[in-house]
Amino acid sequence: MLKRLGSILLGVVLAVSLFLTGCSGQMGSLSGDYTQDTLQLVQTLRQAVSLPDDDPNKAAIQNATRQQINDFAAHYRRDSQVSGLLSFTTMRTVLNSLAGHYSSYPGRPLPEKLKNRINEQLDQVELALRRGN
Repeated sequence: MLKRLGSILLGVVLAVSLFLTGCSGQMGSLSGDYTQDTLQLVQTLRQAVSLPDDDPNKAAIQNATRQQINDFAAHYRRDSQVSGLLSFTTMRTVLNSLAGHYSSYPGRPLPEKLKNRINEQLDQVELALRRGN
């Protein structure tokens, strides 16, 4: 019971925060600092991937996550200082995988294999950022 309540609360907080950042006047919640924006997106993606399959706010969180993915990709894909970085190319792989699943299978849970691969790639992104790449 307590675990279910905790997951519902986490889902509501994530959905509200993503909704509010998506409604701001700028491009999502992006600061323009690539490292900070990437780490924030990594945190959001980890929360979205770890949501339980029966979370009542799952659809709202998926939509908000998809919007944040679009904002990030639109903002950084043409930045030549960023587009060649290992962290960026790995992040693009993660974003494409997750967005592709959300588009192709909107009501289905993420398969464990995909969750594991996304989490491994997010670890690689964080490591590359720490190394300055």
